[in-house]
Amino acid sequence: MPFECPQEVVNDYEKLLEFDEGYDVIIYAGENENVKEIHAHSNILRIRSQYFRTALSKEWSEKKDGKFIFKKTNISPQFFKMILRFIYCGKIDLEKLQGPDVLKLLIAVDEINIQTLTNYIQEYLIKHQDKFLQQNPIGILEAIYQHEAFTNLWNSCLEKICEEPEPFFNSGKFITLKAPLLELLLKRDDLSLDEIILWDSLIKWCLAQHSNVSRDPAQWNKDEIAIMERTIHSFVPLIRFCHISSEDFIIKVHPFREILPMDLVINMLKFHMAPNKQLNMDIQPPRQPKCIYDSTLIKAEHFAIFSGWIDKKNVTRYNLRNIPFNFNLLYRASRDGNTPAAFHAKCNNKGATIVVVKLANSEQIVGGYNPLVWDSTQNYKSTRDSFIFSFTNKNNLQTAKVGYILDARIQYAIYSQQGYGPTFGGGHDLFQNSNSNWQSFNPHSYPKIDMPENFTMNANYKVFNVDDYEVFQVIKNNLYFILTIQIRSYCLVLNFFFNNKLNKISKDIL
Repeated sequence: MPFECPQEVVNDYEKLLEFDEGYDVIIYAGENENVKEIHAHSNILRIRSQYFRTALSKEWSEKKDGKFIFKKTNISPQFFKMILRFIYCGKIDLEKLQGPDVLKLLIAVDEINIQTLTNYIQEYLIKHQDKFLQQNPIGILEAIYQHEAFTNLWNSCLEKICEEPEPFFNSGKFITLKAPLLELLLKRDDLSLDEIILWDSLIKWCLAQHSNVSRDPAQWNKDEIAIMERTIHSFVPLIRFCHISSEDFIIKVHPFREILPMDLVINMLKFHMAPNKQLNMDIQPPRQPKCIYDSTLIKAEHFAIFSGWIDKKNVTRYNLRNIPFNFNLLYRASRDGNTPAAFHAKCNNKGATIVVVKLANSEQIVGGYNPLVWDSTQNYKSTRDSFIFSFTNKNNLQTAKVGYILDARIQYAIYSQQGYGPTFGGGHDLFQNSNSNWQSFNPHSYPKIDMPENFTMNANYKVFNVDDYEVFQVIKNNLYFILTIQIRSYCLVLNFFFNNKLNKISKDIL
């Protein structure tokens, strides 16, 4: 029976690095007063690193008194010692490093070309330095985008931007973005912005690269048109023009027709005016948020049921293949802070939302749908489309119950109050109070559903404990948008063109 003791071998190699016995490599790491002399063994370096295998060859190496000499001024002594320790014994400890230092170490490791360690540090950053990545994903991308080995970290930073792109696209940093990074962003299918906003942002970026060019394309001369055409050229195929409404196309895109390919402009006019005609171009799919069902509480099947309730499909319900809505996670109490203030900070003015509440020590979930918006106005909102629901066992979909707002109480359907979390009904049937406790006075404005059986009473309210709750933004799926856009676009464009402007625009195009 074979006998192995790998840990003993690892420990011995670590001792070899520490004691400097028989070293034949001298590395000067750092620069100026921070230079440190580090010793190593060429045979180990050659075996463990392709970089050192090349560097220790006769063509590249420098020797003095029989020892190889290396100078690495761009890598600190601390980082080089960490890298050598990994080379010798496969050990590294990143827990004492802050996010920026881990990133610097990653870049140093990539230079030494140790792919195993490169992959590990990327995963460490993604899993354990999430706050650092969220603070400045663009800055991190600018530091790493030229490193082909950093694919995982690239994608993580891009995903964070795509999940909430508005702050960056509206910031002053956007116009300073390097062209390769803008190209990476516009290629993303999960970039959660309307296509017309992306177009407006692209124009803003192009104009910022040439501050002497007028913002009004009607004022451009031939040289300025040529300059702007060269600037925008590589980005045009990345804009999904078929997912821009006809009104926005005419008002916001068409004025820039001189810097767009003529066949693109003609095809888009055909698309809006004659939707049944075949286009001489590929229609790109709409962008989709990557994590449509980013929930720790429920599964995709629940979202199919929610969709049926939202569309008031009383008999049939959607399956996982034809759900007509996207559900984008806006807020998770355990992640974002379990307070009304945190809820309003994440969910105000986001449009329709659905709230999912998981009860403590139970498989029961309750919640509600707000087809309007949350805000902090301290007002009731009227709607016939809101509802509350419960699953006494979330793992058994047959236990689902839904109750739509009662006709006599529609003026009390939704209550928005800065001091409260989500609040349904004038009573309230289901809400989070100012102390972050969940309470119910159901039935009041909604029919009776299965509210929790384990509760305490506070005045007339049932108070129950919850593990967590989530709020999802509800957006009509772009697939349904495609099915209706042609009809609306056709009508809008006809109205525009037959308002005594068809001849003028046709001449301009040609």
